[in-house]
Amino acid sequence: MIDVVVLFFLLGLLARLVKSDLALPGVLYETLSIYLLLAIGLKGGVELSKQSLQTVVPQMLFCLALGLTIPLLLYPLLRKLIGLNGFDAASVAAHYGSVSVVTFAVASAYLTHRNIQFEAHAALWVALLEAPGIVTGIALARWHEKKHAGQAGTKTGFSWRALAHDVFLGKSVFLLVGGLAIGTVMGEKGTAPIAPLFTVLFKGVLALFLLELGLVAGGRLSELKRYGIKLISFALLAPMCLAVLGALGGKALGLSMGGIAIMAALAASASYIAAPTAMRIAVPQANAALSITAALGVTFPFNVLLGIPLCLALAQYLN
Repeated sequence: MIDVVVLFFLLGLLARLVKSDLALPGVLYETLSIYLLLAIGLKGGVELSKQSLQTVVPQMLFCLALGLTIPLLLYPLLRKLIGLNGFDAASVAAHYGSVSVVTFAVASAYLTHRNIQFEAHAALWVALLEAPGIVTGIALARWHEKKHAGQAGTKTGFSWRALAHDVFLGKSVFLLVGGLAIGTVMGEKGTAPIAPLFTVLFKGVLALFLLELGLVAGGRLSELKRYGIKLISFALLAPMCLAVLGALGGKALGLSMGGIAIMAALAASASYIAAPTAMRIAVPQANAALSITAALGVTFPFNVLLGIPLCLALAQYLN
């Protein structure tokens, strides 16, 4: 049985396709995103307070390694098979090396709906996967720029300090890490007074957020013809290949079946919040529409509709 939140995403997608005037106020969209980031962080932090360091450290190291490695794997494929220039390839690779918080929320809701347990501190994985892929993507762009230093327009006035501020103190990372910290310090007892707000209402807020993302994704569909079948194929196939990588890592770490599915879904996801902002600052030569169309117009709908169930099937097979 399909999860109800997915139907909200499809409703938004349909509204855009039939040219409905449905739209969520910008202020409400920002409020919903802040709520989701804090709720995910708080829940993960509470569970993290119950874990031993010996259990968590290997998972943390794997997440960091995964985020750093994915862009290195994707960059040559984007260059040779799809024919993107170095800046565009680095930008797309960074988006897929980073992670989608909403994909994590949908995957968590999907497993909960099916009564499948997973590591409750998995929000920590999301926080750790957000930045490394972006940093690797920027390094790839800088490497490409250095190789072609004689070409016009390669000097960007780029500042690592400004980028670090935007990546690590930007809204998504700051709220997620902040929620993790509060949940870890206060624990289950300390966060009990606000638990109804951040637990009972979570799925309803997620449904509204997915309605908005359906509207946004629907608006991107018309842009797909600009980039051709190669990029669309990449945005569909790359997530499943990366999911296998995440699932195998989860299996090696000894995660539960649900935990393997979550790790696979995170590896398969692509950022459309943190990465676009960071890459716009660090690599202005890249075509921003190219990356966001692949990540939000193709990969996110695929993961919501098919990718997450496939990740669970993969986890069940490995388990």
